[in-house]
Amino acid sequence: MTAAAARRIRGRKSPVPAEHQIRGLGPIVLNVPDLAGIAQVLVDVMNMTRVRDYASPDGEHRIVVFSMGEGGPGAELHVLEQKDLPAARQGAGGVHHVAFRTPDEEQYHAWTARLAEFGIHSSGEIDRFYFRSLYFREPNGILFEIATDGPGFATDEPMDSLGEKLALPPFLEPRRKEIEAGLKPLK
Repeated sequence: MTAAAARRIRGRKSPVPAEHQIRGLGPIVLNVPDLAGIAQVLVDVMNMTRVRDYASPDGEHRIVVFSMGEGGPGAELHVLEQKDLPAARQGAGGVHHVAFRTPDEEQYHAWTARLAEFGIHSSGEIDRFYFRSLYFREPNGILFEIATDGPGFATDEPMDSLGEKLALPPFLEPRRKEIEAGLKPLK
C-alpha cells in the first residue's frame, strides 16, 4: 500500500487517535528445519534476494533475510533454520499460510506457469470472488499463497461502509446463517 493510500484509510471512523493507529506490520519470520530448500524457492522461483542475516534473540541461530521488490519490513521474509524442527504441518498453534500479492490477473497467470515450469505442484487457480489465489508448499511444508490485489473487498459494498456488516462472497451465501451463528460480537 502506498503512503497516500495509508493516509486515506487511517483514521476513518476509528476511535483510536491517528498517532496511535497501526500503520503496518513487521516482517514474517519462518522457523524451518532446512534453510537450503526454502532459500532455493525464495530466490530461484519467487525472485527474492538474500540481503543479510543476523543472530536470533537466543544467540544460537542465524536468521536469513530475503527481500522482494524495493525491500523494507513489508517486503521481507526472515527465515530461522532450526535443524531439529519437524516439517511444517497444519494444526493448533501453527500459521495456516503466508500470502504474497501479485497486482493483476496477467501476473497471476504467469505465477501459475512459473510454478509449473519449476515442477512445483500447486492448487491451481482458485477464484475467491474478492481476489484470486494460488497455493503451493515450499520444501519444509509451509503453505504459500499468491493472491491478486483485486477485484477487491469493495466489489459488493461501498468503500465508505466497508466492514460495517458481514459481506460474504456469493459461493458462501447459502451458509450465511451457519456462519453468522458461529461469530462472536465485537465489543
